[in-house]
Amino acid sequence: KMDQIFKRTSIRRYLDQPVEAEKTEYLLKAAMQAPSAGNQQPWEFYVITNRDILEKLSKISPYAGPAARAPIAIAAAVRNECEWPQVSDYDVSLAMGNMWLAAGDVGLGGVWLGVSPFKDRMDAVSEILNLPDSVRPFAIFAYGYPAREPKAHDRFDPSKIHEIK
Repeated sequence: KMDQIFKRTSIRRYLDQPVEAEKTEYLLKAAMQAPSAGNQQPWEFYVITNRDILEKLSKISPYAGPAARAPIAIAAAVRNECEWPQVSDYDVSLAMGNMWLAAGDVGLGGVWLGVSPFKDRMDAVSEILNLPDSVRPFAIFAYGYPAREPKAHDRFDPSKIHEIK
């Protein structure tokens, strides 16, 4: 049973409690299990626990505030050199989705903070994290122990299903 798919929601507030290294590793393992075009695995992940850096990341957009409240975040980047660059963003999206679902498996909650394709955000993240030129920032997953019990939303909408015969 795949409960996390139906329980997943955005968590933007966290308890003042560090996340165990094993749980972060679990999230990263889940991310790297994602499929990718030609198995290119174009992702690089940067784990951030430094409060000053999380605070700076929280200012990259009007929506990035949860980074300042999170005990930890993972920034995902896309390698510029890969076999199928035209689909590498999709590959990293799948990895990020796996990461988000894995967070719920271990009692954590988080939120996806959009970076790409916004040039100003991408430039800011590159500068804040001092990323090498070989990658471009894609997204940030801020996470921790939820400050509230996550409430799932039923998003099933039969009107969006179209049968073609």
